[in-house]
Amino acid sequence: MVAALLSVAVFAGCTVPRPPGDSPLRYRDQAFNNVTVTKDLQYGSAPDSNGNPVALKLDLYQPTGDAQTKRPAIVWVHGGSFCCGDKTSPEIVDEANTFAKLGYVAVSINYRLLAPAGSCSGATSGSSTCVNAALEAKHDAQAAIRWLRSKASTYRIDPTRIGIGGSSAGAITATLVGLFSEDVGSSGNPGFPSTVRGFQSLSGGLPGGLFAGEGDAPGLLFHGTADGVVPYQWSADTAAKLLDSGVAAFLEPFDGDGHVPYAQHRDQILTQSDYFFYSFLDLAHAQGQPPAP
Repeated sequence: MVAALLSVAVFAGCTVPRPPGDSPLRYRDQAFNNVTVTKDLQYGSAPDSNGNPVALKLDLYQPTGDAQTKRPAIVWVHGGSFCCGDKTSPEIVDEANTFAKLGYVAVSINYRLLAPAGSCSGATSGSSTCVNAALEAKHDAQAAIRWLRSKASTYRIDPTRIGIGGSSAGAITATLVGLFSEDVGSSGNPGFPSTVRGFQSLSGGLPGGLFAGEGDAPGLLFHGTADGVVPYQWSADTAAKLLDSGVAAFLEPFDGDGHVPYAQHRDQILTQSDYFFYSFLDLAHAQGQPPAP
């Protein structure tokens, strides 16, 4: 099925098809009504701009009462121009809860905010301050991915089925994790892979499709065409470069919308993200699933 989707994506680059299977189908359809949240788990440590250690923490979302022993996981990354924001950002919390109800283990992470307020936008993206802040955010997110793998038995995670998604600065971070995995950083949990099987990006991407190439993780990119903070072209270029490299990518423009139009397009974002991660984390063949069609 993934091979078929790749073929579709290369030629269309548009909408993720609904994975086949009878309802209710875990990971595609809601399987749980309640979520258990464990807050402020430390997943790593790294220095701030003054060299002082920062404890990196996450909130973990699990389906209440779930007995499955190997579950896919997703890291969600908040926005805030690499200066601001928190793991309790409303759209990130909504996504984490939604995916936990599908049967995933989801985490929402804090990461180092190394850019001064107001210093990072599309117009200033090439500054050393913004580049450094983005790369260090990526390193922290990669440490969270490694943490999930290091805690696979504790939290009943399938370490081969991990994805990442985010909004704005978090979307840029998620894109970097998907496209620049070889630069792992040192924010914690060495010895485990930092790779993901897919990334989701809302109002992110990278300028000129930077780093995108053969062997990268597939991507699902949402973006308002009138975004005045992160240019829509970043997502368009990233998707195009992935497709040119033979990597599956889906670009979903929101015509005339601005930055992070989550509330306006919540259903589309959640549904398409659901189908995307189901397909590219190969959840049809995950533990406990019925025989794939």
